[in-house]
Parts: sequence; structure tokens; C-alpha cells
Amino acid sequence: MADVGRIDGGPRSAVVVGAGIVGLSTAWFLQERGVAVTVVDRTSVAAGASWGNAGWVAPGLAIPLNEPSVLRYGLASLLSRTAPLHVPLTADPALWAFLARFAGNCRWSSWTRAVRANLPFNEECVEAFDVLTANGVDATTVDAPITAAFRTARQAEGLLRELRRMADAGQAVDHTELDRDQLREHVPLASPALTTGIRIDGQRYLDPGSFVQALARSVVARGATIRLVEAVDVRTRPGGVTVHPRGGGAVSADVAVVATGAWLSRLARRWGVRVPVRAGRGYSFTVPVERPVPGPVYLPDVRVACTPYRDGLRVAGTMEFRDPDAPGVHARLDAVTASARPLLDGVRWDERGDVWVGPRPVTPDGRALIGAVRAPNVYVAGGHGMWGMAHGPVTGRLLAEQITTGKQPEALRPFDPLR
Repeated sequence: MADVGRIDGGPRSAVVVGAGIVGLSTAWFLQERGVAVTVVDRTSVAAGASWGNAGWVAPGLAIPLNEPSVLRYGLASLLSRTAPLHVPLTADPALWAFLARFAGNCRWSSWTRAVRANLPFNEECVEAFDVLTANGVDATTVDAPITAAFRTARQAEGLLRELRRMADAGQAVDHTELDRDQLREHVPLASPALTTGIRIDGQRYLDPGSFVQALARSVVARGATIRLVEAVDVRTRPGGVTVHPRGGGAVSADVAVVATGAWLSRLARRWGVRVPVRAGRGYSFTVPVERPVPGPVYLPDVRVACTPYRDGLRVAGTMEFRDPDAPGVHARLDAVTASARPLLDGVRWDERGDVWVGPRPVTPDGRALIGAVRAPNVYVAGGHGMWGMAHGPVTGRLLAEQITTGKQPEALRPFDPLR
């Protein structure tokens, strides 16, 4: 997909609400098309899910969450505070309504629809990163396979079935099965408990916080302003929009893009967006290692992702449906550590640092919300679940095309916010 200049008659200015990977990517590609941009964020660059995630640019593992087995697993683990998928017992009607819709979408037809919707994103996501890094974003992505490791071959069959289903839906994933010795070649930290592996080729990883900060610097170098204020309202006016921050200092532009992650529904529901976005919070931390980590490691049975990170290992896991602003739960970190400790040797688990909790924006049907809403000149982008880092740049490129041309790209139709 070639980028072009601003279309005559298109918007000349935009305000982007949200300084994560999705918002900043949209800002960058709008600038590519000649649009002047202001970015506002309530906290800081990469303050939400864009900071502490596993940093995978992994189209081969962009598997929608709403698989039928997730529903069965979620019901079985509902009362466990240490299960990888956790729903606290709260009196939150909106949460239970969301979970009911999510359960209704945990069927193969809905899952397949989400896989097919993601196909163009998975095909273009790596190339979209290359466009950024070749044109002023001073950051790197690292080519490396992701190795999934299992205790038994029977456990590995679960991921193999998922990959076959992905292939049946049009997403062929290049992968190789590994025996015990081959697994140790790829994962020197593998403990004797791990006997079988699956190598997923053609993937990448990055330092997510550093990448998003570099993207922000590039956006500013191209003329944008980043304001750290909380947007509490977006109002339309003839020919444009005005974003009203808490405490005053309104920002006006021709168009607005709301890319606030797990907080998206707080503004979007007033514009006819009926698909809710909830926080599926993830936790991560960094630990020192005693042996090299050549590439990312996936432990599917405990739902833990491990990534080389600043001479150590970033360990990320859990899906916790809780308010995005709630404090972290120490027991969740302990649960991630306890589940991964028997599977990896040479890791100094007791030296856990760089602790993080972040709200991944989840929709009930496994598809993001990207595009125009009922309010004129207002667009939203969010709800990417666990794949916001991988799909952020391609989202920004496609949405910038829609905003500047007035035409919805075919790849964005399944993600229409008004569906």
C-alpha cells in the first residue's frame, strides 16, 4: 500500500486523543498525508498497554481471544485468584453484560470471522513497522522465531489445532515441531519439564516502551505537539471538532481520532458505538537470566509470554477483567511467577523488577473498532486486545487513508465501530 500526500479537500488538522502505539501511529501516518496533528494524553506517552506488554510483532500468533475453549476455561477458573484468566466477583453490571456478550461470541463462526478480519492486518503489520523505522522512527524490531514450549506432545497438539484452524481461515503460519533436543537449542532456559516445542517462524519482537517513545519523538519532530491533559469531551462544530480537556484549554481541529485503549467506551458510546471495550489487564516484570535468550518463548499451557529485554527476560501473562484504573494485584504477579518457574531454568525469579500492570482493550467479538462514528469528523481506533502493538502501525496507516480520502478501506470494513 503506497502512502500519498494529503487529498485536496481533506482535513488539514487533526487532534489525536491517546499517545499509545495506535494513536501515535495514526498521528504519524496523518502527517505523511499532510495533516497537522496535536496529540493529547491524560498521563504520558505509552502509559497504558503500550508500555509493559511482551513486545511481539507476531502475525502468526494473532489468534482471537474468543475461542470456544476460552469460555470453558474461564468458567472453570472463575473462582481462582491465581488462574491465568481471572474475573473478580464484583457487582459491576456492565462487566457482566460484557462477559455475556463475550461468551455469546465464543463460538467457531465468530472466531473465524475475527481471524479473517485480521488477515490484511497480519499481512501488512511487519511492513508497516518497516515504513516507520525507515522514515525517522529511531527504534528497532528484531527478526526471530517465537518458540512455544510444552511439557508433552499432547499439550502441543492444542496449539497445532489452532494453527490448522488459522490456516483453514486463510492465515497460513510457518511452523516446525521440535523434539526435546531441538527445543533446547532454541530455548536454552528450558527446564527438563519441557519436552516438546513448536517454532513459529517469520515473527519479530521489540522493546515496546522504547519503540512508542521513539515514535512520539518522530511525530514531534514532524511538527506535532503532545499535550498531557485528560480529554473529557469531544464536541463537533461546523467544519470541525473541539476536544475539551479537564481544566480547560480546548483543542480544535478539522477531525478528531479517539484512541484511548481500554477507556475508549467512555467517549465512544455517546456516538453510537454499541460494541463495548473492557480492560483485560495483563501483568509483566523483568528478571535476570544466567543463559542467553535468543528469542521470545511462549508457554501456552500457563499463558505466559517471555521476551528478551535489556539483558534479561520480560515475563508477561494473565488476563484479568478489572477496572483499568484499579491498582495492581500482587497475587497475580505471584501466580505468573509460580506458573513459569518450573518450566524455565537459569532465571533469577526472586529478583523480579520493572513490575507493570496494563489494561489491554478487549471487545466481545474479537475485532477492534476502527473508523468513523455517528458524530461528524470523529473517528475511533481501539479494542485490539492483545495485538495492539502488532497491529498499531497498520491501523494508523489504514485509518489515515480513510480520514484523508473519505473512503473506508476494504480492510477496515470488519472493524466498523458502528457494526
